[in-house]
Amino acid sequence: MNYPRNAWYVASWSNQLPESQLAGLTILDEPIVLWRTGGKVHALADRCVHRLAPLSLGRCEGSHLRCMYHGFLYDSSGQVVAIPGQDKIPPRARVRSYPAVDIHGWIWVWMGDPEKADESLIPATYSIDDPQWLQGQGTIDYNAEAQLIHDNLLDFSHLSFVHANSFGTPDDFSESLPKVTALPQGMRFERWLVNTPSPFSHPEQLVDFYQQYDFLVPGILVMWFGGFTAGSAQANNFGRPDFSRATSDVGCTSQAVTPMGPRQSRYFFSTGPHRSHGDEALKDAMMATTQQAFEEDRTMITAQQAIIDRTPSPTVIPSAHDRGITMFHNMVARLIKEESGGRAQH
Repeated sequence: MNYPRNAWYVASWSNQLPESQLAGLTILDEPIVLWRTGGKVHALADRCVHRLAPLSLGRCEGSHLRCMYHGFLYDSSGQVVAIPGQDKIPPRARVRSYPAVDIHGWIWVWMGDPEKADESLIPATYSIDDPQWLQGQGTIDYNAEAQLIHDNLLDFSHLSFVHANSFGTPDDFSESLPKVTALPQGMRFERWLVNTPSPFSHPEQLVDFYQQYDFLVPGILVMWFGGFTAGSAQANNFGRPDFSRATSDVGCTSQAVTPMGPRQSRYFFSTGPHRSHGDEALKDAMMATTQQAFEEDRTMITAQQAIIDRTPSPTVIPSAHDRGITMFHNMVARLIKEESGGRAQH
């Protein structure tokens, strides 16, 4: 499957890349090595120019990286600056470098044209370091295409069925359609659940529950939600309410889907309550439920991938809930076409 390259992909949690340690990973089937010096993150192709050994098995020497096979030394731009036993360095002795940014609790890598690496395109996700929120963090690897996970996040009607034992989403949830709005880099979904049990902290109370999330290129979900007094949905004309008027279960989640290689994806997620609506115990409970739910997703999606792989020319019959999926697919196809100079990709 094709994914846009001129985009910021989540490579790692910020707190999982210590100073002066190397981390190897794969994004869009390209091996990359990350390291941090003086707080700045560097990213190079994980392949020495000499004998193609992985640089992630090397060592940090300040802002430089030493290949520990035959000792080639690289600067952070990817240029070889020293070769044991010789003074002359061939100009072509360099590997690709990738723009990398550490922000919002994640390390982001730009996989396309470095001249187009615009940091303003990094969405304002809820950082696990944001003092307003109590958030846990998790990571799940999938043996499935990232696009299938995208589709799962673009159609929440599956909550009534896949997550009946975790989130406990009622059957009638799937009967209502969200409001879907196109954004410059993705889709916004909004939904009210009227007169429903408060899902986390006060299940004995009935509230009007509001949920809003943006799903953004290349596969980033940013959501906040909260419970409001009965009648709030109608009072707000089923539009976005005033966050400060929420009475319960105010929380957020940030999620990122990174295509590693063919049928290999990594899913980063955080969730938890607002500090004024919860504590560490509620955060841990929300994380446990979320982890269970996302394992349910993985079971379904990996099984779906297996069926797709065994199906000649697989096709789907869309439903009313697929509007957001179709809009997002069209947006991604347009971006990929623009990257290729207007040529259609297959």
